Amino acid sequence: MRHKIYIFISLFYSLLTMSTACAQTSNRTSSTDNDIVMGSERFSAYADDLKGKRVGLVINQTSMVQQEHLLDFLLRQSVDVKAVFAPEHGFRGTADAGAHVKSGIDPGTGVPIISLYGSNKKPTAEQIKNLDVLIFDIQDVGARFYTYISTLHYVMEAAAENNKPVIVLDRPNPNGHYVDGPVLEKAFTSFVGMHPIPIVHGMTIGEYARMINGQKWLSGGLECRLKVVEMENYDHQTPYAPPVKPSPNLPNLHSIYLYPSLCFFEGTPLSVGRGTGHPFQLWGHPDMTIQDTSFTPQSMPGATSPPLLAKRSFGKAYTTQSLEELREMKFSLQPILEAYQSYKGVAPFFNKDLFFNKLAGTDQLKSQIEAGLTEEEIRISWQEKLNAFKQMRKQYLLYPDFE
Repeated sequence: MRHKIYIFISLFYSLLTMSTACAQTSNRTSSTDNDIVMGSERFSAYADDLKGKRVGLVINQTSMVQQEHLLDFLLRQSVDVKAVFAPEHGFRGTADAGAHVKSGIDPGTGVPIISLYGSNKKPTAEQIKNLDVLIFDIQDVGARFYTYISTLHYVMEAAAENNKPVIVLDRPNPNGHYVDGPVLEKAFTSFVGMHPIPIVHGMTIGEYARMINGQKWLSGGLECRLKVVEMENYDHQTPYAPPVKPSPNLPNLHSIYLYPSLCFFEGTPLSVGRGTGHPFQLWGHPDMTIQDTSFTPQSMPGATSPPLLAKRSFGKAYTTQSLEELREMKFSLQPILEAYQSYKGVAPFFNKDLFFNKLAGTDQLKSQIEAGLTEEEIRISWQEKLNAFKQMRKQYLLYPDFE
């Protein structure tokens, strides 16, 4: 079944996410009535690349071919899959953010699973020496600090170093309708930000792979032998709700739209809703003076030890805003600026490890917030680099842009 664009009404979405066991989000009908055909569904476009080849898959729970997982689909096509490489959150997408993901064997197929998170973020020469080709098929959400694009970098780098081709099966970017935020400075390079791009890059995973190659971002300026299997019926203005949640704490399109703006709270003592039914849809703290909402984080799958566990917190929620409002809001500094003013004087707002600066990709934003600058004043400071990125980005696009 091909994926309908536009999502069902917001009320249905809210009811759906009340259940933590639910792993799927819903789509809505597009005004243009186009069906997106995923790269993975276009098997004829990459079947010849796999004939007689030993194949490694970089996949997770989002790697679906209609209603079938890519691993099962390829095995059914008699493709010789030798290994599965799993990113953050694991092969099944259930591990906590930052949690150690173990390697092992997939019980359903007997295929070895190799973790690409923790101490082994990059495939080793030994792990890929018996492979002829690597396939990357993971749903991204379009934010610099979402680590699947960091995994993409390391997979491409390992492949380039060992002369292995990489095939990216492209998928839509739910936040692909705009570009915004400060551009990362080299001094703040980390696994949550590896490249000099803004917080919201506005590219599909396939377009982003082309940029990694084209900008010579791989170690030593290497270039990966890359093939992108493009989608059909997609452009950067196409609203898209992933049918499978990309990670445990991005359960629906509400969270995905808010994620670029609310992820900053991960560098503060505040909760961003992990351990509730609305992760990345609210923020708060027990000592917060803003009390528009209250919540108490609990241990649950995907958030076994959430920040402020079992502590009643007060703050602000965005759960009643429509998806159209959130899509139009795009990336905003207002949540973090509002929280800073409310929490100021209670305790230090930024964690001592300065993880906030890694998320921001700069130490300037922290200083600007502390100095009391408005969002408009802060935005002026990053426009020059942002405009330069927008121009550079154009040469790597595979689909009609939003402008």
